[in-house]
This record gives sequence, C-alpha cells and structure tokens, in this order.
Amino acid sequence: MLLAIDIGNTNVVVGIFQGEKLIKHWKIRTEREKTCDEYGMSFLNLFAFSGLKVDDIESVIFSSVVPPLTPVFQVLSQNLFQIKALVVGPGLKTGMPILYENPLEVGADRVVAAVAAFEKHGGPAIVVDFGTATTFDAISANGEYLGGAIAPGIQISAEALFIKTAKLPRIEIRKPKKAIGRTTVSSMQSGLYFGYIGLVSNIIEEVKRELGKETSVISTGGFAVQICKNIESIDFHEPYLVLDGLRILHERNKEKEA
Repeated sequence: MLLAIDIGNTNVVVGIFQGEKLIKHWKIRTEREKTCDEYGMSFLNLFAFSGLKVDDIESVIFSSVVPPLTPVFQVLSQNLFQIKALVVGPGLKTGMPILYENPLEVGADRVVAAVAAFEKHGGPAIVVDFGTATTFDAISANGEYLGGAIAPGIQISAEALFIKTAKLPRIEIRKPKKAIGRTTVSSMQSGLYFGYIGLVSNIIEEVKRELGKETSVISTGGFAVQICKNIESIDFHEPYLVLDGLRILHERNKEKEA
C-alpha cells in the first residue's frame, strides 16, 4: 500500500492507495508546532480505527507547503514506517516542464494537482484549488505547467471581515437564499458567496482567453463543493486530485525509493 500525504496550510490530507484505488482518506489539522511523535500518534489512531497496520504501508510520498513540517514528516516516515519518504520538490521527476520564471516558487501541491489533471483530462486545462488560498493553475496542450493566479480563499476573506471590522460577526460560509440580504449575516454571506463566484468565474474566463476555448476546468479543494456547483465554466470536480497526483508521481519515481 502507498501512503500519500499533502501537507497544506490548513489541513494535512492523508490517503492510502492499494494500486490505483484510494481506499482510505483523512484530514488532520495542520499544526506547525506539533512534533513527529504527536503526528505519529494521530496516524496510529487513524490506522487502528480503520483496521490498518503500520506494516501494511510499503511506500510513502508527500508534498508540503509548510516548510517546518517537511523534516517532521520525513522523520515520521522513517520512525513509524521504516520507509524513506519521497518528497515532492527538486530532484523528483514530475514529467511536467515548469515554465514559471523561477520554478522553485511554485507550491508543491500546485505541481502535483497539475500533473494529476493532465494525466486524467489532458490539456489545455485549468485547475482551480479552493483551499486556504484559491489557486488557478494553467496547463498547456503539451502538458507544460504555465503558471496561474492566486487569490485569497473564501475563508480568509470571511475572517478578514470579522477581524478588521468592529461590528461584523464571524459567519458560516454558505449560499444565501437571496442576493439582497436583510440581516447582517445574510448580507455578508451574499457578498462573500456571490462575490466569490464572480471572482472565480472571471479569472477562469481570463485564463481561457490565453489558453483557448477548449480548455478543461477542474476543481478541487476543501471549499470546492460549496462553490463550484454554481460556476458553469467548471467541467470536472476531483476532490482527491492532489492525492491522485502523489500516486502518479510515486509511480514515476519508484527507483528513488531506498
């Protein structure tokens, strides 16, 4: 079995693959101060609850956008599974040319998602990842990572309204019944929800102008389910796109395992 881990700013997403099939997946809150032993206990509890054993894991691969946690998970893999983890970054074969001016600036999760999107849907394509930030990644017809756009995530926007104003409350992000809110909460929900649909739709259209009308648009990420069903330009929803990408990269880099 393959253990795939995506370390994000808000959550650590964990997946277990048996061949190409994702058989288990979990989310753990990202805590930068947490130790290897503490994360190890979380993994042991999840494994025990799911009837899995540490010895079931034959390979480990992870991507991380939280630099302090990269060595933590490298040690965790070695100590808990006795496996040297593959880490997405320089030296790992992706099969996708990165045409960013400085390729090292591209978040590992963005590259992994782009690899999976091209493998599953071809190109040109746009990946919209609704995470802590909302990212838009453009992939050419030839499978090149071209770049993209980064916008504040909808949760960040909601928190900014709460933190930076004296009277606006913290709210649940959801679609309101009407665009014209008649309470403070419904007014905030309208502005955030419908405003965010406009933001995402407009960026997709602008990127499509550069890539071409036949571009596929794939959504993923924690807030995608709430938002993407109201955006007509999104063609596919792939909730586990990054985990699938990690599996694909593992297949391409098996020789690097020790």
